[in-house]
Amino acid sequence: MHKLTVAIICIFFIARCVAQPKPEFRGVWIATVDNIDWPSKGNYNSDSQKVEFTRILDMHQRNGMNAMIVQIRPATDAFYPSPYEPWSEWLTGKQGSPPNPYYDPLQFMIDETHKRGMVFHAWCNPYRAVFTLNKSSIAPTHVTRLHPEWFLNYGDKKYFDPGNKEAQQFVVSVIRDIVSRYDIDAIHFDDYFYPYRIAGKEFSDDSSYSKYNNGLSKDNWRRSNVDSIIVFLSRAIKEENKHCQFGISPFGIWRNKSQDPDGSDTQGGQTNYDDLYADILLWLKKGWIDYVTPQIYFELGHPRAEYKTLLDWWSTHSYGKHCYIGLGIYKANTNAAWKEKTQIPRQIEALRNTANVQGMIFFSSKSFNNNPNGWSDSLRLNYFKEPASIPAMEWISARLEKPTINLELSSSYANATAYKITDNNRINSETKFIVFEYKRDSDGKTIVSSKRLYKTLSAAKGENVLVVPQFTDHNVQYAVQVVGNNNSESEIVFIDGK
Repeated sequence: MHKLTVAIICIFFIARCVAQPKPEFRGVWIATVDNIDWPSKGNYNSDSQKVEFTRILDMHQRNGMNAMIVQIRPATDAFYPSPYEPWSEWLTGKQGSPPNPYYDPLQFMIDETHKRGMVFHAWCNPYRAVFTLNKSSIAPTHVTRLHPEWFLNYGDKKYFDPGNKEAQQFVVSVIRDIVSRYDIDAIHFDDYFYPYRIAGKEFSDDSSYSKYNNGLSKDNWRRSNVDSIIVFLSRAIKEENKHCQFGISPFGIWRNKSQDPDGSDTQGGQTNYDDLYADILLWLKKGWIDYVTPQIYFELGHPRAEYKTLLDWWSTHSYGKHCYIGLGIYKANTNAAWKEKTQIPRQIEALRNTANVQGMIFFSSKSFNNNPNGWSDSLRLNYFKEPASIPAMEWISARLEKPTINLELSSSYANATAYKITDNNRINSETKFIVFEYKRDSDGKTIVSSKRLYKTLSAAKGENVLVVPQFTDHNVQYAVQVVGNNNSESEIVFIDGK
């Protein structure tokens, strides 16, 4: 057999057999409501907001994160120029007032996030309309003023009536607009569908129930209202961008086993199904959503809602969709269990050893600022030391063209080599290049280790240039892979630099 043929076969075999770092979703929620995470309270200057946001990204990049879940619609308002909703009061100090100097915060955040090799999930609150009655800034153009008949007061807040069909279509139009205009990786909804119950107070939707119930009990009717908007949203998102994912982050308990034999062995006071009227399992079974992020903000050993119990339950009820566990890092030092330095590390180890769990999301960003219990150090130096790609979703990737990669030597420098990369003009702003370093043993044949070096993002269509280190060790070889839409990966191409 020809030596060149043997070499090609060996390279192909190596590329297939060397274990690569396992894909894992490592996300952080960045909450804008009430200025929880960004921008800081009173910071209404655009340039200062940009500096602040890039510092947040840099911190999370150092800690090994690869996904940002940023709240862009906290209360029927907008962190972007919207044709439907006014600028957020938490962005400019007064609802409806544009940024000064003017900029598009959403576009800025997407660009900066992608530039750092992370994905951007646009987090929207589905039904909250006024955060605090008699206190929140409400613009004359806010939909609560234009269509007051769509809304109900409950506690100190105002909510869309989920049973109102016109209100449903308004929310769908808002999300369709976002997906059609921005290069986001996903739409992300949190857990606020019907509001959490307030003792002694009933959500006053009798009028809508009388009009639309179709013979259903009120509980089933409420669930059908939430089901229907999830269907409408899922359809709208895929129609506007077939690459865009749709994820939901529900409260950690679907139902208790005492309420349903399929429920978890917990004693939760409120549940998704019975109190928020969110039948998450149905949405997963039907394929209406692409991932679920249950908020398991309970510690290991919790007496009524134990972390491992809920972790195992969700792992067996994800129905083939991705499951990223919501971790409550914000609870650091709130009780004896959360004062334990091993609490978050043990939770990470548990989810990594649980089937059908592809990663985690931490709530929330500001909790990392002061390195609580040394957890930022643990992530950076241990658990997230090696970079990880985002897990691909086969049901989306199957509809997309798999990327290919071609390398051509461009120029050499004192300690680096530049290669031109072409991908038949299919490279776009979502494409990323990953460079691997492989080390062989003394015989120069057997690969003993590999690691990722860096990523180059926001590649232009057509021709791109990658600069990789010069070969200084005959037992080292580099390889390149291109990752395209929805994290579909090309074959690994080895660089013959000897």
